[in-house]
Amino acid sequence: MPHPAAAALVFLSSAAVLVLEILAARLLAPYVGVTLETYTAIIGVILAGIAVGSWLGGKASDARDPRGLIGPLLIIGGALAFASIPLIDGLGAGLRGAGPGSTTFLTVIAFFLPAAVLSGVTPAVIKIQLADLDETGRVVGRLSALSTAGAIAGTFITGFVLVAAFPTRPVVRTVAVLLVLLGVVTAVWLRRGRGLSVGGAVAVLAAGAFSFAASHPCQNESAYYCAYVEEDEERDGGRALWLDTLRHSYVDLDDPSHLEFAYTAWFGDVISAVAPEGEPLDALHLGGAGFTMPRYLREEHPGSHSTVLEVDPLLVELSEQELGLELRDDIDVLIGDARRTIERVPGDRHELVIGDAFGGVAVPWHLATREFNELVRTAMTDDGVYVMNVIDYGPRRFLRAEIATLDAVFEHVAAIGREGSFGGDGAGTGGNHVLIASDEPLPLEAIEGANRTRGEADELVAGEELRGFVGDAQVLTDDDAPVDQLLTPRPVN
Repeated sequence: MPHPAAAALVFLSSAAVLVLEILAARLLAPYVGVTLETYTAIIGVILAGIAVGSWLGGKASDARDPRGLIGPLLIIGGALAFASIPLIDGLGAGLRGAGPGSTTFLTVIAFFLPAAVLSGVTPAVIKIQLADLDETGRVVGRLSALSTAGAIAGTFITGFVLVAAFPTRPVVRTVAVLLVLLGVVTAVWLRRGRGLSVGGAVAVLAAGAFSFAASHPCQNESAYYCAYVEEDEERDGGRALWLDTLRHSYVDLDDPSHLEFAYTAWFGDVISAVAPEGEPLDALHLGGAGFTMPRYLREEHPGSHSTVLEVDPLLVELSEQELGLELRDDIDVLIGDARRTIERVPGDRHELVIGDAFGGVAVPWHLATREFNELVRTAMTDDGVYVMNVIDYGPRRFLRAEIATLDAVFEHVAAIGREGSFGGDGAGTGGNHVLIASDEPLPLEAIEGANRTRGEADELVAGEELRGFVGDAQVLTDDDAPVDQLLTPRPVN
């Protein structure tokens, strides 16, 4: 085989494997979320597929003429790439929000075989090129390097270009089509067949048809989320914004003051205590999503100004197009990661900071550290208040660590949760919790009064009681913030 052809085959087959690896996270996200567990499962399964495919591909190349392997491997790899879409969409609905075991299982079912089959191409090409044993090292080294170069190219092109420019499923289908075509051309060129048999053609067409027929919840897709808006059948004007596996925001198009979620109502309790009688506030929002709280401030505290740090421009578009958001002079939006955009925010200005940024069910680790909290404090007035949404269950190790981290930066810290949420034995109620921090004494009685006025009996803890709950939890720093490991994202039975 001519060197350029051999180089192209190993480069393209390896690139396809890494394209599928990067896109696997987006295909899985609507069902299992995007967490460290998701990426761990994907990386581990793809590496296992590469290892098994390289081993078996080399073994098969020794047992038969490798010229008869390359074309079929590419064709089968393309068909399996097609099949990954219906497999995930078919099985994922029953595993929504699942744990690491189920996430790994789903990843194995969808991506192990495509990675293994395509990884068999490189040893087959190497076998063909080994015409002289004196050149073994040179041939193996060159083609292995080209295979790695293809993997690198697939990674960068997908992560930097394809994910941002195109929806995930069409990209997967395009890769599948190109692999099948490359396999047919290779099989014919090597004179080891006429390309696809009738049975093979039927199998490929069936896989492609199933990939188009598979249903999925992703109406809008960005580089960060699969997002869609769902109408509330029980409340006129109610709209929920879903991001991957979670209902992240709720707005009432007819009543911006309505706070559907318990944690947003707790935000409202704090706001009522900080700014009674509808006094205006200068607020900084870490995360925009459906812009529930900026619209609440506009309605209930006229004259307020909100600066919103939102990483995903798609969410701003959806909020304007489907959730009734009007961006006027009182709401400014800075697009970008809050860790960077907060440095563009004027210091000593904001009386209220609302932290509601999430990646899946977790606060992004770099927004949970002492160093980030110090940036938040810099953006606040001396008597400013920081409220933060945290989701945790079971032993609530992340919740405890985040409280300890806030306590390392601010003079006063409190927390709100459902009744029983702060049991020290880990048996308390899990779910959403709102943390409150300030350098000035917190208006605890006013917060509790606002909560009782709404007819609730939620639990507000501070001082020694809160410190007893936190115990010896670690303070999260930029050098040590194992958020995903500390977090328990689902109830522990």
